[in-house]
Amino acid sequence: MLINHDTRCALDAVVDLVNTAAEGEEPDALPDVAALRRFVERNVISDVGALEDRDLAAVRSVRARFTEVFATEDSRAAAELLNVMIAAAGTTPRLTDHDGYDWHVHYFAPGASLADHLAADGGMALAFLVVAGERERLRRCDAPDCRRAFVDLSRNRSRRYCDSRTCGNRLHVAAYRARRREAEE
Repeated sequence: MLINHDTRCALDAVVDLVNTAAEGEEPDALPDVAALRRFVERNVISDVGALEDRDLAAVRSVRARFTEVFATEDSRAAAELLNVMIAAAGTTPRLTDHDGYDWHVHYFAPGASLADHLAADGGMALAFLVVAGERERLRRCDAPDCRRAFVDLSRNRSRRYCDSRTCGNRLHVAAYRARRREAEE
C-alpha cells in the first residue's frame, strides 16, 4: 500500500493520540496542557499556536472519536464516524510545501484549532484507508496486557503487536520458556 509522507505522519499522530487514553491501570497520558504540547512536539504538528485548557478538552474529544474508529467492526461504521468528524472540523484542503517537504495537502483551515487540525488531517488519513479497502489495518496489539493501537502497514497485513521488540518479543520469550518447561517435565 502506497502512503505518502504526510498521510503517514497523520496516521502516526492518530495512533499516538489514541494511545494517550487511559486504559486499564494506565493513567491518561494527556493530563494537562504541558502534556498536550509534548504531544504536538513529538508528532511535529505544524501551525499550532498557544494551547489552553479548552484545546486539551477538544483534543480529548477528537481522541475519543478516533478510538471509536479503531473499535468499529466494519467500514460503513468507520465511514460514518469519519464523515461527521471531518465535516465538523471544517475541512479546507490546500496545497503546501513547508519544512523541506515537497507539495502535499493539508486538510485543516489556516489558523484552525489543534483539535480541528487533528480531526481534519487524521480523519482524512483514516478515510484514505477506508477508501482503499484497508480499514482492517487499524488494529490493537495482541498482547493480552497491552491493547495499544497501531496501523499495520506490513505488506501482508500480518503485524500483531504494537512493537515487536517489546510486546512481540516478550510473548515469544514467554512461549519459548513455557515450551522448555513442558519439555523438561
